[in-house]
Amino acid sequence: MAGKQSHVVIFPFPLQGHIKPLLCLAELLCHAGLHVTFVNTHPNHKHLANPEALSTHFPTLHFESISDGLPDDHPRALNGELLMALKTSIRPHFRELLETISLKAESNDASVPPLNCIITDGLVTFAFDLAEELEIPILSYNVPCARYLWTCLCLPDLIEQGQLPFPDDDMSVEITGVSGMDGPLHRQDLPSFCRVKQTDHPALQFAITWTQAQRRSSALILDTVYELDASCLSHMALMFPKIYTLGPLHALLNAQIGNVSKSLASHGGLWKSDPNCMTWLDFQPSRSVIYVSFGTLVNLTRAQIIEFWYGLVNSRHPFMWVIRSDIIYRAHQIPAELEIGTKERGYIVDWVSQEEVLAHKAVGGFLTHSGWNSTLESIVAGLPMICWPNLGDHYIISRTVSQKWKIGLQLKENCDRCNIETMIQTLMGPKREEIQSSMDTISKLARDSVVKGGSSHNNLEQLIEHIRSLQHHN
Repeated sequence: MAGKQSHVVIFPFPLQGHIKPLLCLAELLCHAGLHVTFVNTHPNHKHLANPEALSTHFPTLHFESISDGLPDDHPRALNGELLMALKTSIRPHFRELLETISLKAESNDASVPPLNCIITDGLVTFAFDLAEELEIPILSYNVPCARYLWTCLCLPDLIEQGQLPFPDDDMSVEITGVSGMDGPLHRQDLPSFCRVKQTDHPALQFAITWTQAQRRSSALILDTVYELDASCLSHMALMFPKIYTLGPLHALLNAQIGNVSKSLASHGGLWKSDPNCMTWLDFQPSRSVIYVSFGTLVNLTRAQIIEFWYGLVNSRHPFMWVIRSDIIYRAHQIPAELEIGTKERGYIVDWVSQEEVLAHKAVGGFLTHSGWNSTLESIVAGLPMICWPNLGDHYIISRTVSQKWKIGLQLKENCDRCNIETMIQTLMGPKREEIQSSMDTISKLARDSVVKGGSSHNNLEQLIEHIRSLQHHN
């Protein structure tokens, strides 16, 4: 590559579901010859699976970590305390790191090329302020799905039109003014923070702030397939100078570097997976297992745990349920029939390599919270879904999966064991062929996008050229 090596600082929002895709992007940029400094908070870097193997395979990938100012025993969930830590503790440490990198580059330190730009998680709103103060170009990476971002960008208009806050509790009312959504939106499809009663509610205001902040970036990067979201992307293109759709990112990485990526700590996981789960799957009939995972942020109550457990056991299908031990222990005094049913045909595990599990021939369906990472992984694996949306972009994803793409079914929020049992039996039985046919079409579209000539493959090449064209004005 002619000239100086391009250098990118990547800073994800400090949660597992945000670190993983941005680390995929970092690996892709390094594979193309760029120098990447990947910044984590101290606790997340400490728990990152096998960073040494990543740095060995990608010599231009370097890790840095900064303090988040929280006590060691803090749970670090997505809440006000973590958002406050971003403003008060993480921001000054990140600024100091950027200044250190710039000073090293200016001193002609051969190990630190001059900084071209920052790629930040869109939720890290202070990064846009720092980039302007330090005159560093900044690109925004948006972890939630494109349709969610577009909906949030429309929030000020919905407030101005009087559609928000909701004047009553009827969640079936149609929402107008969000174009490009392939059919009408209803109140129930909007994020839960839209259900607040006041426009000055902190959750609603934060959603407006982080989405509008991204408009200050020189480009927007999305983990989606252009062909899947073209209808809303055409509207978003009027707000952003450039949009690069690179999804599914994990499939794009696998297409670029092959199976090596699967051995590299499953792309940035913070928890160790259970190695015995794959052996259990090996003994199950083809397409017989319902795989269950509600991600890293959803917290189930004891009542919900019991209802899902009964639904799984009563469905009579083999099931693998990923549920962290800190959650399952809340369900003390577990009924004997659940323990017996689980021993007969279930496998409960703390954490797994989800990509590997979804690709296993024994798995026939995915009961999911409808997080975007999980949805993309299910699409790549070609697995029909049962959606149980819980927060954030889950509602709009669930709507798209079940109503637009028709690659899954949707459970109601307040579902009981009978609903769950019936839904599993429907997905794995009479509806399977119809949903699988739709999924095969969507899955092929996603997989085609990441190979040479595909939209995501081409967009990655254009993004790399865009980064190389950027300069940090000292």
